[in-house]
Amino acid sequence: MNEYSLVTPQIEELAAKCMEHGQIPNSLYEQQQVLRGLRDVNGKGVRAGLTDISTINSSKMIDGKLVPIDGELLYRGYDIKDLVRGFMEEERFGFEEIAYLLIFGRLPLEQELADFSALLGSYRTLPTNFVRDVIMKAPGNDMMNTLQRGVLTLYSYDDRADDTSIPNVLRQCLQLISTVPMLAVYGYQSYRHYIEGKSLYIHSPRPELSTAENILRILRPNKRYTQLEARVLDVALVLHMEHGGGNNSTFTNHVVTSSGTDTYSAMAASLGSLKGPKHGGANVRVVRMMDELKKEVRDWKDDDEIRAYLLKLLNKEAFDRSGLIYGMGHAVYSISDPRAQIFKGYVSNLALEQGYADEFNLYDRVEELAMEAIAQKRHIYKGVSVNIDFYSGFMYRILKLPDQLFTPMFAVARMVGWSAHRIEELINCDKIIRPAYISVAPDKIYVPMDKRVSTKVIVQ
Repeated sequence: MNEYSLVTPQIEELAAKCMEHGQIPNSLYEQQQVLRGLRDVNGKGVRAGLTDISTINSSKMIDGKLVPIDGELLYRGYDIKDLVRGFMEEERFGFEEIAYLLIFGRLPLEQELADFSALLGSYRTLPTNFVRDVIMKAPGNDMMNTLQRGVLTLYSYDDRADDTSIPNVLRQCLQLISTVPMLAVYGYQSYRHYIEGKSLYIHSPRPELSTAENILRILRPNKRYTQLEARVLDVALVLHMEHGGGNNSTFTNHVVTSSGTDTYSAMAASLGSLKGPKHGGANVRVVRMMDELKKEVRDWKDDDEIRAYLLKLLNKEAFDRSGLIYGMGHAVYSISDPRAQIFKGYVSNLALEQGYADEFNLYDRVEELAMEAIAQKRHIYKGVSVNIDFYSGFMYRILKLPDQLFTPMFAVARMVGWSAHRIEELINCDKIIRPAYISVAPDKIYVPMDKRVSTKVIVQ
């Protein structure tokens, strides 16, 4: 093991001290009425701010009672289902149009969309020698860290990096929306070449192509893709683009922005949050869980076999022994996740085109049987439904995106939402976000060094 990465017995002993003195009894959280995770027992979040960017509905008040409903997601007041149906039926790519909506607050006119798309296309370039000097000279195993480092390094190339005026922040945000896909893909190509020993190819994006088309173009050796592949990726980016101000990475952006810091630092903070497996890394867990299921279940059409494996997951006897069926359930939605409902149909079409129909049918069966198994096995305070992560990882696999780029694709999309929220925070709020923590530490009397008693922890 690399000496830098070695956890020595001394560190183990010190860590035991952390555990001994760092544990706060659960009873104190209840006694002080502190909501862990800033959510109550029904999953309702603490109100920490106001936003005009998006709305998430999972229940409605009917006859004085809060009743669960099919999940709703609205971007600037527009139902996400209507937005996706609109640009798909009119045969447009949606990423640029919906980015305009989220950032500027209304749907663009035809010429406004053309001008905005051209602006994003003109920004789709990195500083001279950036790929060689920054990305290639420090390839890493984790693309989210590579992405975070790239964003922070761009600060050094910006002569107005610390200017937080709205025009300048807008310029920075649009440049990041355009260049983050390049940072992600080029970072992967560098990793693939220098760490895995495979061929290196760096393709330039084309300004006239959509974001989705350019991602497939610069990722693939032959730069080729079908229109259906590009359109399904485009839909995925739109569905991942924004999800309210309370999700972990967006709230992080609000918190960091409120301190008055620069755009690059705020976006890097959000990237660090999104990297976590409880947030943006869930779709990778889904496909790896399904990889194991496909090996363990001999007959993909046998519901009893599938059900038996799902029960093993819930009993912590399979996959990562977490007791979770990844891709099932959501912090807010109960009856349904509207993003999953939209996305499933497009993934079905893509699976049929690319020869993955049997695998899609397996996902479909797992979705139904998993909800039944969870309902039977667990006492839950609200309904459980499939979420978008369940199908997005499968879609990326069909598109032959490497697992290392699953979460970065989430970041490519969410960069739009973070930009809208950063601008909203700068316009409306003039106070640093600083929630209260209640101290439960007892008062203690200082003890001189020669009178202190050893409390050495025994490491088992």
